[in-house]
Amino acid sequence: MADADGNVYVDMTAGFGAALIGHTHPHVVAALRTQSERMLHALGDVYPSDVKVALEARLAQMAPWPARVILGLSGADAIEAALKTAVLHTKRSGVLAFEGGYHGLSYGAVSVCGYKRAFREPFARQLNANVCFAPYADSRVEGALERSLGAVDRAFARGDVGAVLVEPVQGRGGVVVPPEGFLSALSERAKRVGAVLIVDEIYTGLHRTGGVWRAVDDGCDPDIVCLGKALGGGLPVSACVMRDEVANAWGDPDGEAIHTSTFLGNPLACAAAMASLDVLESPETQVAIRVTGARLADALDILAVDPALGITRVTHVGLLAGVTVAGGVARSLAVMRAMLERGYVLLPGGVAGDVLTLTPPCTLTAAQVAGFAQALDASLRAVRP
Repeated sequence: MADADGNVYVDMTAGFGAALIGHTHPHVVAALRTQSERMLHALGDVYPSDVKVALEARLAQMAPWPARVILGLSGADAIEAALKTAVLHTKRSGVLAFEGGYHGLSYGAVSVCGYKRAFREPFARQLNANVCFAPYADSRVEGALERSLGAVDRAFARGDVGAVLVEPVQGRGGVVVPPEGFLSALSERAKRVGAVLIVDEIYTGLHRTGGVWRAVDDGCDPDIVCLGKALGGGLPVSACVMRDEVANAWGDPDGEAIHTSTFLGNPLACAAAMASLDVLESPETQVAIRVTGARLADALDILAVDPALGITRVTHVGLLAGVTVAGGVARSLAVMRAMLERGYVLLPGGVAGDVLTLTPPCTLTAAQVAGFAQALDASLRAVRP
C-alpha cells in the first residue's frame, strides 16, 4: 500500500483487519466492476437486490444451525442488531459483557464496550444502565477462568441478563486468548438462564484464527454470531447471523420495519462480500492463512526471547497477534512510529495501550515477514523502555 506522497508500506493491520485476503483482491475488484454496471443502490429490505438475497442465503447456510441474517455496514451495526434481537427474544434489558472487550462505538455498541471506561463515560446518561462487566478469562493468568465464571454466575443471579456478548479472542483488547473450556462453560451457563449468547467474530471469524467460526471450534454453541471486517474484502458490510428460533422474535413484518437503513444490503458491498467469501473458502487461501500465521508466530517467538528488546508477552492465533512491550503506551506509540519510518504499518492495542497489534493479510510473503521482524527488532532496540 502507498500513502498520498507515494511512500510504500507493508500493512501489518490489513486495514483494521478488513483486507484479510489483501487490498484490491482481483476477484473482489472484478465482482465490483460487474455489479457497478448492473445496480449501485437498491431499497434495502423493501425491494432488495438479488445479490443481497444471495449473500444472506449464503451466510445462513454457513451457520452452525438454521439461521436468518441481518446485514449492516459495520461491525457495530451487527452488534446493534444482535442486542436488539436479544431483548426482543428474552424481554430482558440486562447485558453481560467483558472487561477489555471492544465491539464498536455506536450507542448500543459503546454501552457494552469494556475496552476503556473513557469510551462510555461521556455518554453514560444516554446508555443502557443495565450492562455489567465480568473479567475476561486470560489463559496465561492463573485462576482467571474461575474468577471470570464466578463473575458470570453473579451477574446471572441478578435475573435481568438477557444477552451475553463475548469475543472468542479479544482483538483490540490485546489479543487475549481464553483458556480451553471458557467459551463452552459460558455457553452452558447462558442456556441455563435463558440468555442469548452473542459471539463477536468480527475480528476472529472467516478463517483468520482457524475455521469459519472460532467460537464453535472451541466448543461454544452461540445463539447469534456477528461478522464484519474480512467479510467485505475491503468494502463496508457486516452480518448478524441468528439462530432461527431467536430470530423469530422479530416476527413477520406487517408494517414499517423497526430495524433498517438506507444502505442496508448495498449491492456493491454484497457483491464484494460474495467474492470475498469465494476467496476465503478456497483451500489455497486457508493454506496461506495457516502458513503465513505460522511464519509470523515463529518470527515473533524468536524476538520474544531476547531480553534486550523489552517484550513481555507474545500472543498469536492464526493471523491475529499481539506483542506486549515494556514501557507502556508511550513506548508502543514510539515503536509504532519507528516502524512506520521503516515502512511497516501496525497499531497499538490492549487496555493499557502497550500491545502492538498485528492483523496482517494472508498475502504477506515470507520475505515481508522476515523484513518486518528485522524492522521490529531494530525499532525495539532504538526505543528503549
